[in-house]
Amino acid sequence: MSVGLLGRKIGMTQVYEVSGKVVPVTVLELGPCDVLQIKTKENDGYEAIQVGFGDKKSSAASRSERGHVANIDSKRQEKRAASGVQSAPKAGCEAKKFIKEFATSVEGFKVGQKLDLSVFDNVTAVDVIATSKGRGYSGTMTRHNFKGQRASHGVKKCHRHMGGTGCSAYPSRVIKGKRMPGQYGNVRITVRNIAIVKLDKENNLMLIKGSVPGPNNGNVIVRPTNYQPRARKFEGELVAN
Repeated sequence: MSVGLLGRKIGMTQVYEVSGKVVPVTVLELGPCDVLQIKTKENDGYEAIQVGFGDKKSSAASRSERGHVANIDSKRQEKRAASGVQSAPKAGCEAKKFIKEFATSVEGFKVGQKLDLSVFDNVTAVDVIATSKGRGYSGTMTRHNFKGQRASHGVKKCHRHMGGTGCSAYPSRVIKGKRMPGQYGNVRITVRNIAIVKLDKENNLMLIKGSVPGPNNGNVIVRPTNYQPRARKFEGELVAN
């Protein structure tokens, strides 16, 4: 996996190609992200880059969150320094609201480095990871698109019910995985192989074709796609602004 960026979903809009074709796009604000920690095989057993997005107020951040990104004087720190234990490097930034890791090679990265849209310079398509909108406890017609019961004579007050769920004498139980009412939405979803339409590095904005999960201002994780057999590419020419 290649390193990606964290950000938030701004919303949807549309752009026009020179030919007049309308292209629906989602606008994402990505980065700049700070490299907070570098995981190595020697210390952690695997390689990964930990990045953070969105500053958190010092008054709202806990001491451990502030100590993760900056050196905080303490008696324990003084004892460790006196015994010759070297403290881990700190990014020297504000505590972050949104922190994730990218499992990738750590070569060329250092703590405190800032990542921006330049990581997508030679990328044509991305994977977007987000949490879908939560719709609460829902019935089967809303959650699974069941058609419900008949609206005819004899069907009494069960028009939106799901119907039978179990079996006959054998196995006399409800099979696991049966589609039933329950929590609808609020799950992690990965949409793969979405074409990049435009990069606006000055404003840290990325326009991608189509929609992505989650509400506006929801957190998103964007990484270069590893979809096989090929990555999509937006081949249109946009109207100049």
